[in-house]
Amino acid sequence: MQQTPDPVPEGRAAAEAAPAPVSETAAFRRRTAMQRLGALASAALFIMALVVLYLVISELDFDEVKAVFGRTSREQLLMALGLTVLSYLMLTGYDALALWQLAKGQVRYRLTALASFTSFAVSFTLGFPLITAATVRYWVYSAVGLGPGVIASLTLIAGLTFWLGMSVVLGLVMIAQPFATSVFTRLPAQVNGYVGFAILSAIFLYTVWIAARPRHIRIQGWTLHLPRLRVSLLQMLLGAVDVCAACGVLYVLLPAGHGVPFAAMVAAFVFACVLGIASHAPGGIGVFEATLLLALPGIPKEALLGSILMYRLCYYVLPFIAAIWLLGLREIWLRARRLRSEISGS
Repeated sequence: MQQTPDPVPEGRAAAEAAPAPVSETAAFRRRTAMQRLGALASAALFIMALVVLYLVISELDFDEVKAVFGRTSREQLLMALGLTVLSYLMLTGYDALALWQLAKGQVRYRLTALASFTSFAVSFTLGFPLITAATVRYWVYSAVGLGPGVIASLTLIAGLTFWLGMSVVLGLVMIAQPFATSVFTRLPAQVNGYVGFAILSAIFLYTVWIAARPRHIRIQGWTLHLPRLRVSLLQMLLGAVDVCAACGVLYVLLPAGHGVPFAAMVAAFVFACVLGIASHAPGGIGVFEATLLLALPGIPKEALLGSILMYRLCYYVLPFIAAIWLLGLREIWLRARRLRSEISGS
């Protein structure tokens, strides 16, 4: 026989129900504050991007640019642009894999590609990827309801994909080309082989660790669930293809007859990227060039610097301009849609 619960006194019921609106109001205020903070950060980032773009362009030696263009064949330029597109296409897979785990297909690939491309293009140029990339992603993904926690997790997982791919490529080339990598590691070839083996062994142990059961790490009270084995293997594949394509952009722009094996070029490229990221300089500028000048002494400095300049134009400046343009168009489109909605509602 079903028992009827005791009636609750009217005053008590009112007292118990009272906190709900207060809690909802506080949550609404927090969401509003986060939205305003995100808008301010987005505006600041946009202004910073325009300033950096102006500084980069103003420092270019246009006479040297013309000379480099004159020495660069159409085939070289087309291959460099094609490899740039391939690299950024792989980068969109970073976000797609992360969202596969975090959002379970709630976000269309078209929006994923926009957020991934623009976040990487901006962070590569401005530096501080955990801040700049997360800000751009928040700008794009918050419009479809993704919260700050999901976007932060997505950014970290995308960064993990980048480092896994880079580590796989570095380990392989140090084993495959130990003598060539000795030019810039300043280590005996045998030691380079051991380092490469250690890198690949660490990656193997990581895959075994995550394959055993679901893993997570805690950062200041916040939990990040690591990708499982299948996603991690796809991360490594995407990351490796991305790194090789990005390196290929510079490789095809090198002067004819340079005689540098592609594997050695990849190793030098990875070292230059790592040191550039560690320096926190926008695009690793200065550090990237200095590392490659040291790692590739067989190429005349003037020719190598000209090739690196062409590489920066193809891989950094053009995608950066495209990213700013796309973000601006999206903001105009969102504001126009919001205005139409307000007009039709009134």
